[in-house]
Amino acid sequence: MSLKGVELQIAIPKTFEAGKMADQAQQQVNTNQDLANAALQRQIERNRTSVLESESTDEIKDEDPTANNQSGSGKNSKKKHESEEVNEKAKHPFKGQFVDFSG
Repeated sequence: MSLKGVELQIAIPKTFEAGKMADQAQQQVNTNQDLANAALQRQIERNRTSVLESESTDEIKDEDPTANNQSGSGKNSKKKHESEEVNEKAKHPFKGQFVDFSG
């Protein structure tokens, strides 16, 4: 296939443009991969330094043992009722039911 002078005037600039566009497309792919990698690294660092899940904790109440002796009978029954509620909530199917002293 032979090309004439007029055809070369059009064909040569088109090949340069096509090469530039292919190079730009490759650079864009590389840039996108770099940005995605940087975002992933930031997310990994954020996950490593922060708490994602927290276990629910049982409510712990500080009770002063001297307050039971000094308070009236109404307060004693109220505290006794509260401690029974805490004990009912704290019951577990197998934890605390058996202590193995053999080991």
